[in-house]
Amino acid sequence: MSTLRMTSDLRRQLILGAAKRCFARSGFAGTTTKSVAAAAAISEGLLFKHFPSKSALYAEILAEACEADPELHQLLGREPSTETLVVLVRGMVGHFLHVWDVPDQQEAQRLRLMITSHLDDGEFARLIYEKIGNLIGTVFTASLERAVAAGDASRVGREPLNLFWFAHHTVLMAALARLPSVPCLSYANAVDLERQACEFILRGIGLHETAIATYLDRDLSPGLGQPVIAESA
Repeated sequence: MSTLRMTSDLRRQLILGAAKRCFARSGFAGTTTKSVAAAAAISEGLLFKHFPSKSALYAEILAEACEADPELHQLLGREPSTETLVVLVRGMVGHFLHVWDVPDQQEAQRLRLMITSHLDDGEFARLIYEKIGNLIGTVFTASLERAVAAGDASRVGREPLNLFWFAHHTVLMAALARLPSVPCLSYANAVDLERQACEFILRGIGLHETAIATYLDRDLSPGLGQPVIAESA
């Protein structure tokens, strides 16, 4: 029985891997369950035994991308605070800036899929943003409110969640610039890049210089580059 279960799990992973490649190449609209089945070297009927629709495949890829990082659960369990806010931003910057340090074809496929979705029907990007917003948005906004209440930050605008998306899009674009084998843009002074990016974002969301120095110096460590938010973007 365990052998059959393992075979089923491996088959699902094979299908998901094929689906990622197809979606990255052709977008959601241009991909069919038939093409995914062909890429996985299985019948379309067998594919439907694991995933009843193309949308179900999308949803599974989304869930895998969001749940792949165990650090996410640690983050969600933290008490909202100025320090948690800095840890969140630090982790997001570290993830996107280091995503290409060790070549990861799956990560590259997820990013290509995300960008292709923006240029196509947007379905996958909407699902990604919805999932990330639901998981991380509450932690971000609650921590920002605590930072403002503690006098560590000033309120910027009336929609705090927008500040999270501004930060996310900033580092997503930085990762996108490094996606080709020859990067579109090479940032100067890579040694200071992480700190500069963190400071840029933290200032932008309203943190005061004293709070940035206190918590960023405390948390800026070799662990900075470890993923905290899985994207895939």
